[in-house]
Amino acid sequence: MKTILILTIIIFCSSLLLSCDQGAHSPRGFSLPEGDADAGKQVFIQHQCLSCHTLKGVEDNSVELELQKAVALGGESVRITTYAELVTSIINPSHKLSRGYRLNTTDVTGKSKMRNFNDALTVTELVDLVTFLQPQYKVRPITYTQYGKYVYDY
Repeated sequence: MKTILILTIIIFCSSLLLSCDQGAHSPRGFSLPEGDADAGKQVFIQHQCLSCHTLKGVEDNSVELELQKAVALGGESVRITTYAELVTSIINPSHKLSRGYRLNTTDVTGKSKMRNFNDALTVTELVDLVTFLQPQYKVRPITYTQYGKYVYDY
Protein backbone atom coordinates (compact mmCIF):
# COMPACT_ATOMS: atom_id res chain seq x y z
CA MET A 1 0.00 0.00 0.00
CA LYS A 2 2.84 2.37 0.90
CA THR A 3 4.56 1.64 -2.43
CA ILE A 4 1.39 2.46 -4.39
CA LEU A 5 1.03 5.76 -2.53
CA ILE A 6 4.65 6.74 -3.21
CA LEU A 7 4.32 5.74 -6.87
CA THR A 8 1.11 7.78 -7.19
CA ILE A 9 2.81 10.84 -5.68
CA ILE A 10 5.79 10.47 -8.03
CA ILE A 11 3.53 10.18 -11.09
CA PHE A 12 1.45 13.17 -9.97
CA CYS A 13 4.51 15.36 -9.34
CA SER A 14 6.07 14.29 -12.65
CA SER A 15 2.93 15.19 -14.57
CA LEU A 16 2.87 18.61 -12.88
CA LEU A 17 6.48 19.27 -13.83
CA LEU A 18 5.98 18.13 -17.41
CA SER A 19 2.82 20.18 -17.86
CA CYS A 20 4.55 23.42 -16.77
CA ASP A 21 6.15 23.80 -20.20
CA GLN A 22 2.98 23.25 -22.21
CA GLY A 23 0.32 25.57 -23.48
CA ALA A 24 0.02 28.76 -25.47
CA HIS A 25 1.61 30.93 -22.78
CA SER A 26 4.74 28.81 -22.39
CA PRO A 27 8.04 30.63 -22.99
CA ARG A 28 9.34 27.49 -24.72
CA GLY A 29 10.78 28.35 -28.10
CA PHE A 30 11.00 32.11 -27.47
CA SER A 31 14.29 33.58 -28.57
CA LEU A 32 15.36 36.98 -29.78
CA PRO A 33 18.26 37.58 -32.17
CA GLU A 34 21.57 38.93 -30.95
CA GLY A 35 21.69 42.68 -30.62
CA ASP A 36 24.26 45.42 -30.91
CA ALA A 37 25.33 46.82 -27.52
CA ASP A 38 26.63 50.10 -29.01
CA ALA A 39 23.31 50.68 -30.75
CA GLY A 40 21.59 49.74 -27.46
CA LYS A 41 23.47 52.48 -25.64
CA GLN A 42 22.21 54.95 -28.23
CA VAL A 43 18.64 53.67 -27.71
CA PHE A 44 19.12 54.13 -23.95
CA ILE A 45 20.15 57.76 -24.46
CA GLN A 46 17.70 58.54 -27.29
CA HIS A 47 14.67 57.41 -25.28
CA GLN A 48 15.91 59.37 -22.24
CA CYS A 49 16.06 56.38 -19.91
CA LEU A 50 18.26 58.49 -17.63
CA SER A 51 15.23 60.60 -16.72
CA CYS A 52 14.20 57.75 -14.39
CA HIS A 53 17.28 55.49 -14.24
CA THR A 54 20.95 55.65 -13.40
CA LEU A 55 23.60 53.48 -15.02
CA LYS A 56 27.25 53.60 -14.03
CA GLY A 57 29.34 55.15 -16.80
CA VAL A 58 26.39 56.66 -18.68
CA GLU A 59 25.45 60.31 -18.21
CA ASP A 60 23.34 62.84 -20.08
CA ASN A 61 23.06 66.23 -18.41
CA SER A 62 20.41 67.39 -20.89
CA VAL A 63 17.83 64.96 -19.46
CA GLU A 64 15.36 66.29 -16.90
CA LEU A 65 14.89 63.93 -13.93
CA GLU A 66 11.33 62.66 -13.44
CA LEU A 67 11.73 60.77 -10.15
CA GLN A 68 13.02 61.86 -6.76
CA LYS A 69 15.02 58.64 -6.52
CA ALA A 70 16.20 57.29 -9.86
CA VAL A 71 16.08 53.54 -10.32
CA ALA A 72 19.61 52.14 -10.56
CA LEU A 73 20.31 49.72 -13.37
CA GLY A 74 23.23 47.33 -13.46
CA GLY A 75 25.58 46.65 -10.60
CA GLU A 76 26.24 43.60 -8.49
CA SER A 77 23.77 41.02 -7.29
CA VAL A 78 24.00 37.54 -5.82
CA ARG A 79 21.76 36.25 -8.61
CA ILE A 80 21.92 36.47 -12.38
CA THR A 81 19.78 39.14 -14.05
CA THR A 82 18.67 37.36 -17.20
CA TYR A 83 18.07 38.69 -20.68
CA ALA A 84 14.43 37.58 -20.39
CA GLU A 85 13.96 39.50 -17.13
CA LEU A 86 15.25 42.68 -18.77
CA VAL A 87 12.97 42.26 -21.79
CA THR A 88 10.02 41.75 -19.45
CA SER A 89 10.98 44.78 -17.35
CA ILE A 90 10.89 46.98 -20.45
CA ILE A 91 7.72 45.68 -22.09
CA ASN A 92 5.81 45.05 -18.84
CA PRO A 93 7.42 47.16 -16.08
CA SER A 94 4.66 46.42 -13.55
CA HIS A 95 5.40 42.68 -13.74
CA LYS A 96 8.02 42.87 -10.99
CA LEU A 97 8.89 45.94 -8.96
CA SER A 98 12.01 46.34 -6.83
CA ARG A 99 11.13 46.72 -3.15
CA GLY A 100 13.42 49.66 -2.57
CA TYR A 101 11.75 51.72 -5.28
CA ARG A 102 8.04 50.86 -4.92
CA LEU A 103 6.95 54.08 -3.19
CA ASN A 104 8.81 56.27 -5.63
CA THR A 105 8.04 54.45 -8.87
CA THR A 106 4.40 53.38 -8.62
CA ASP A 107 1.12 55.19 -9.07
CA VAL A 108 -1.87 55.03 -6.71
CA THR A 109 -2.94 51.68 -8.22
CA GLY A 110 0.48 50.12 -7.54
CA LYS A 111 1.49 50.01 -11.20
CA SER A 112 4.86 51.19 -12.45
CA LYS A 113 5.14 54.84 -13.50
CA MET A 114 7.48 53.79 -16.30
CA ARG A 115 6.24 55.02 -19.66
CA ASN A 116 5.01 52.37 -22.07
CA PHE A 117 7.68 51.96 -24.74
CA ASN A 118 5.98 49.09 -26.56
CA ASP A 119 4.91 51.32 -29.46
CA ALA A 120 7.98 53.57 -29.27
CA LEU A 121 10.70 50.90 -29.57
CA THR A 122 11.19 48.68 -32.57
CA VAL A 123 12.04 45.05 -31.88
CA THR A 124 15.57 45.77 -33.07
CA GLU A 125 15.87 48.65 -30.60
CA LEU A 126 14.55 46.47 -27.77
CA VAL A 127 17.04 43.72 -28.60
CA ASP A 128 19.90 46.21 -28.84
CA LEU A 129 18.88 47.89 -25.56
CA VAL A 130 18.77 44.60 -23.67
CA THR A 131 22.06 43.52 -25.25
CA PHE A 132 23.57 46.75 -23.89
CA LEU A 133 21.99 46.45 -20.41
CA GLN A 134 22.50 42.76 -19.62
CA PRO A 135 26.31 42.88 -19.25
CA GLN A 136 25.93 45.82 -16.84
CA TYR A 137 24.75 43.32 -14.22
CA LYS A 138 27.48 41.37 -12.45
CA VAL A 139 27.06 38.35 -10.23
CA ARG A 140 28.63 38.79 -6.80
CA PRO A 141 29.57 35.47 -5.23
CA ILE A 142 27.76 34.71 -2.00
CA THR A 143 29.99 35.22 1.01
CA TYR A 144 29.56 32.34 3.37
CA THR A 145 29.99 32.80 7.10
CA GLN A 146 33.12 31.05 8.29
CA TYR A 147 32.48 29.07 11.43
CA GLY A 148 35.15 27.55 13.60
CA LYS A 149 35.31 23.84 14.20
CA TYR A 150 32.69 22.54 16.52
CA VAL A 151 34.01 20.87 19.65
CA TYR A 152 31.74 18.42 21.31
CA ASP A 153 32.12 17.76 25.02
CA TYR A 154 30.48 14.56 26.06
